[in-house]
Amino acid sequence: MTGFDGKSVLVTGGSRGIGKAIALRFAQLGAGRVAVSYLRNDRAAEETAGELEKLGAEPVLLRGNVGDPDKTGALVEQAGALDVIVSNAATGVIRPALELEEKHWDWTLNANARALLTIARHAVPAMKEGSSIIAISSLGSDRVLDNYTVVGVSKAALESLVRYLAVELAPRGIRVNAVSAGLVETGALDYFPNREEMLDFYKRRTPAGRLVEPDDIAAVVCFLASPEADMIRGQTVVVDGGYSVLA
Repeated sequence: MTGFDGKSVLVTGGSRGIGKAIALRFAQLGAGRVAVSYLRNDRAAEETAGELEKLGAEPVLLRGNVGDPDKTGALVEQAGALDVIVSNAATGVIRPALELEEKHWDWTLNANARALLTIARHAVPAMKEGSSIIAISSLGSDRVLDNYTVVGVSKAALESLVRYLAVELAPRGIRVNAVSAGLVETGALDYFPNREEMLDFYKRRTPAGRLVEPDDIAAVVCFLASPEADMIRGQTVVVDGGYSVLA
């Protein structure tokens, strides 16, 4: 894979889990500047910054909620001119549909879908031809998972937005795609009441014989951001070890 020597990258939600693995992967491939946005955990962000520095990248820590459009512009401005944007930050309320409130809908859709549009509006004017935007989605975008209603809807909206942006930004030479991750054992699973059952079920059912790991997602994201993926536009690449192909 072509390296990213001197490139500037933004990874939202990049201080932990999948986002951290993506940020570190870009640094390993030569990115000169890696901006990481995060919401609250200063310690995790500082640890990630230290690891990025050891890999030779200049870390930029951006503390704030990318789901708040009034603050996103300032975060993007702090990140500077970007060659790659990875919209990874995600949150959501894990409840049955009839227990959801309007505020749960707004919080989840804003963070998981609208954030990408807001970031793009602020960042794209300064992005050069050959730049890339990648969003991180999940299998819940088109499959029904227990208590995943509003998160699944937000991911479906995110994947649709990726297709629209891919077409609109193509004349600028900017590629837009998504990566749909299978079940990854991160802290996000702590919010699921059936966490252990989910892990056991996915391990048994996945043809690859193991769960997806953050590095698996990071590898595909970096490929999509590379020139080798020039003709992949508006696609959602599923990385789930074959889980979703089974009847």
